[in-house]
Amino acid sequence: MSTLDRILIADVRHMWRQFLAIGVLLACGIAIFLMSGNTIVSLETSQRLYYNDGRFADVFVSLVRAPNRLASRVKQIPGVRRVQTRLVRDVLLDIPSMVEPASCKLVSIDPDPSQSLNRLFLRRGRMPRPTGRVEVVVSELFAEKQGFQPGDQVQAILSGRKETLTIVGIGLSPEFIYVVQPGLMVTDDRRYGVMWIPRRQMEAAFSMEGAFNDLSVSLRPKANVAEVRFQLDRLTRPYGGTDSYDRDDQPSHRRLTDEIDQMKTMAFVTPSIFMAVSAFLFNIVFSRLIGQQKEQIATLRAFGYLPREIVFHYIKMVAVLVGGGVVLGLGLGVWMSGWILVQYARFFRFPTMLHEFSYNSALIAAVLALTISLLGTYSAIRRASRLVPAEAMRPEAPRAYRGLWAERLGLARFLSPIGAMIVRRLETNRRATLLSVLGMSLGLAVLVLGSFMEDTVDFVIDSEFQRSQRQDVMLNFVETRSADAVHDAAHLPGVTRVEAFRTVPARINHGRRSYRVAIMGLVEHPTLYRILDEHQQAIRLPERGGLTITRKLAEILNAREGTPLRVAVLEGDRLTLELPVAKVFENYTEPGAYINRLELNRLLRESNEVSGVALSVAPGSIQDLYQEVKQTPSIAGAMDKQAAMENFRDLVAESTSVMRSVNAIFATLIAFGVIYNCAMIILSERSRDLATLRVMGFTRLEAAWVLLGEIAIITALSIPVGLLFGYAFAYLMAFAMDTESFRFPLVIETSTYAYSVVVILIAALVSSLYVRRQVNDLDMIGVLKVKE
Repeated sequence: MSTLDRILIADVRHMWRQFLAIGVLLACGIAIFLMSGNTIVSLETSQRLYYNDGRFADVFVSLVRAPNRLASRVKQIPGVRRVQTRLVRDVLLDIPSMVEPASCKLVSIDPDPSQSLNRLFLRRGRMPRPTGRVEVVVSELFAEKQGFQPGDQVQAILSGRKETLTIVGIGLSPEFIYVVQPGLMVTDDRRYGVMWIPRRQMEAAFSMEGAFNDLSVSLRPKANVAEVRFQLDRLTRPYGGTDSYDRDDQPSHRRLTDEIDQMKTMAFVTPSIFMAVSAFLFNIVFSRLIGQQKEQIATLRAFGYLPREIVFHYIKMVAVLVGGGVVLGLGLGVWMSGWILVQYARFFRFPTMLHEFSYNSALIAAVLALTISLLGTYSAIRRASRLVPAEAMRPEAPRAYRGLWAERLGLARFLSPIGAMIVRRLETNRRATLLSVLGMSLGLAVLVLGSFMEDTVDFVIDSEFQRSQRQDVMLNFVETRSADAVHDAAHLPGVTRVEAFRTVPARINHGRRSYRVAIMGLVEHPTLYRILDEHQQAIRLPERGGLTITRKLAEILNAREGTPLRVAVLEGDRLTLELPVAKVFENYTEPGAYINRLELNRLLRESNEVSGVALSVAPGSIQDLYQEVKQTPSIAGAMDKQAAMENFRDLVAESTSVMRSVNAIFATLIAFGVIYNCAMIILSERSRDLATLRVMGFTRLEAAWVLLGEIAIITALSIPVGLLFGYAFAYLMAFAMDTESFRFPLVIETSTYAYSVVVILIAALVSSLYVRRQVNDLDMIGVLKVKE
């Protein structure tokens, strides 16, 4: 073993605690990077295999009613490989264990579903028989939440009649990996699911013999999707066909894609912050280490060691640290990716959730960690290679002393001798002080980053469910109804206020940009379902006032207030409208567009039609209301706001609580690691001064106060800087996590800042107690020995 290797081992043994802290910090970044990489590869692989095995369609379109013979004409469109026609309806369910009605999407299945598009995978039970009692297969997540088993029965309202459905199987479909009820922010598997029913029985129930209202198309390789959609719209328009859409607009696929995109963001942003802090810490540690080892380096150079050998020695030291961090990070990342895939399986259901290992991510993480670490230590190692032996062996010249700021300001008389020593040390070592302050502030910033999401979620819940949505229940009708429906709704049990709304599917265009959305018409001064501006005040929707759109939709369309938009209505007479943007407002769900309801009726050339109503219900009357709703065949779905809010809170808490805990643990480890390193570096630099004080008669506590006071001042200075950095990191994370389905506002409560500061103070206290113990154990004779 060479001399340099023995020195390396000795240094590692001597500084193993500091090196461990840096290695843990580096491992946190690597673990999150690998977790994200493994999760992305696993989800994409599971998705691709499922889509292929399940023959997931490429293009979709909904209609009012079309004859079965239309399918043969669709097959003749160039690029079309296979066509699947079916019946799809939303219906109410009467489940005895629930006060409120549940809803489900009924989907017809052909006699031989194994050859169909969007193939149904059975998890348990069997396929339903087309004759006899009405049998269904239930989506797995819905069955799990309701506790359904093959053989159970449930009541459903089919075309105005109550029908008993017998559950004979539990299944999955690539079309419904993620199921969300229209109007909700997130999935509610207890109140909304999918049921597959034999087509013959569904035709009889809804009087749709020889017809269909939903069509799926698979395409040949290299098919022109835009041309296929154009031809498909041309054929289906006479039958009430809405605008066809491809996978990018398919609800389940879009939600899953958004989640994968969000994970890709996490794979970049969070590890980048952790690794940047690691690089900074490497710079601090190695700069001071090499400063302390100047004489050792000079001695080696005097014995004939070349500069490149010195450089390689320190590079090996960096490699040892990085190697330990990489091994720890890879192991932790594999475990975390397995855990997070289990969480995803609770929301995105695949027949098989594969757990893939991303070798590319592991290699990139290792190379990135080594590169960042070397960049962080480059200046220090470069300085070591340029040391001249004669100059390095010479004791460092005393620093120029021009008087303290405290002395210039007349505050010196308030300082004790120990206080003056602390202040003089900090002021005459400004670079070291600045680096220590920055190091601790980064630890505090990471704590804020790991904790702010809870504040954001609470703000979204308050904004969406308390301030914006003030209704108790929202009812959607099977088809549009006249204004008499508002009068009927007002006479439902316990209803104290009714506000009608009208929704219409449309494709909004601006230049070459377009987006498919459901335009919602509301009353001019809504009080139940409100649109809020940036000051959380209700936005008025005047007649002839144009469209009020979400900021997300404005970004997609590159539009702002006053921008004229071309609106292609996708139902009825398929009108094309020119409407200006009246207002752009902030929201946190999918892109949306709103307009005055009467104005929408006028533009559609219809009478006072409504699609549903928002209801305010007297306390204690909700159960009576739901009993009546369950008996009303014209209602396709009911959304209970309180239940939706509780589901959102529980779902978000369930899906993010462990991740928030992991972030908090990682952030706390980083904070402890940074502060511990700073404290140990200060101790190593001041050990001679402290030993001198002890020899001069100062007590252990007085000597320790010199060091502890310095740590205390550095900690105090780091807090405001760290809070600013934390805000910047959180802003970057909120911006990066912005997707089409969700956008997260940047909200950081005072309690989050307080929590982060308390953790930093505890970390500083624990580190200080350990450092004081080290001061008590100082070998005064060994420390005071001079090598000159």
